[in-house]
Amino acid sequence: MYFGLSEDQTFFQENIIKYLNDACPLDNLRKIADGDKDLAAEINHGLVNLGINAIMIPEEYGGLGLDLLFATSVSQGLGYGLSPTPFVGSYVMAPIAILEAGNEEQKNNYLPKIADNSLNFGVCVSSFTGARDNAKIKIANNTVSGNALFAIDIENPSHVLLADEKGLLGIVEIANNNVTINKLTTIDKTRTVAELIFENSSIDILEKSSQSKDIIKGVLDAGRIVLAADTIGASQNMIDKAVAYAQERKQFGRAIGTFQAVKHMCADMAAELEPCYSLVWHAAHLYADNTTEGKIMASHAKSHTSEVGKMISKTAIEVHGGMGFTDLLGLHFWFKRIGFNRQLFGSPEQLREEAALLQFN
Repeated sequence: MYFGLSEDQTFFQENIIKYLNDACPLDNLRKIADGDKDLAAEINHGLVNLGINAIMIPEEYGGLGLDLLFATSVSQGLGYGLSPTPFVGSYVMAPIAILEAGNEEQKNNYLPKIADNSLNFGVCVSSFTGARDNAKIKIANNTVSGNALFAIDIENPSHVLLADEKGLLGIVEIANNNVTINKLTTIDKTRTVAELIFENSSIDILEKSSQSKDIIKGVLDAGRIVLAADTIGASQNMIDKAVAYAQERKQFGRAIGTFQAVKHMCADMAAELEPCYSLVWHAAHLYADNTTEGKIMASHAKSHTSEVGKMISKTAIEVHGGMGFTDLLGLHFWFKRIGFNRQLFGSPEQLREEAALLQFN
């Protein structure tokens, strides 16, 4: 029995990586980090043409009708190429939330428009995952007020998927709805993060989410699995760069890759990352079954890959020596992506605690 990505999934992932290699080299990443929104939009348009926005949407709503394992394979490619575009919130979490919690009218209203890219979704679930005292929202009478931090995929959103502290999900249209977007500065300049301020803003409640917290937890699990795949892709890229550098950089008349210490560093990175692939794929495979085991695996996938990614990002820079810290090589972009993924939707410590509680309940 062989467990891994299918030919179609691998082909899609390779196309993503090839496109990003051509459209988003290091020089373009620097421009985007410095605020070139037009270039980021152009890259996003190219990825949408490849179909990343329609993966999780059923065919009856104009999508591709694929599953989370397929989205996971795509996310690996996006992480490897360090895509500066929306994915996990806009094209994974938002469609899943609408499918699981929305009524037929809501599904027919939103899903086809995500599939044809006429709607752009941001996602903000920080009120549920752990709101700060000075950042709370209140949903009542189909309106929402307050402020919510760390909304993602928020570059040019037409709508935002919002969750309150009880797990109630709703969709807020941005235009002419008393919504203020304050961009936040994070270490990862390839992603847009913002604070959202609402003043009696109209919200379209996804009714089924009021009946149980299982829906918001499932949406979060999907996001965590896809983020874990993004971390794997970014980690693999750092390993590849470290190995390539070790083969060409010479010291004392020989390539540094011939020194045993450097060999061990590269081997340790590869050995730590390899089991993460099957861990994340397994979590994505179990997701559709909605079992306790699947929920536990989602937490472990995100927490473990976060720890491994941290080790790899540090070691890969050490292989490059002093050059690893410079902007010339650009390793810091992947380093920061891995660090940002580590904290988004729950730190490793928080996720291990959630997995323990699931296991003993």
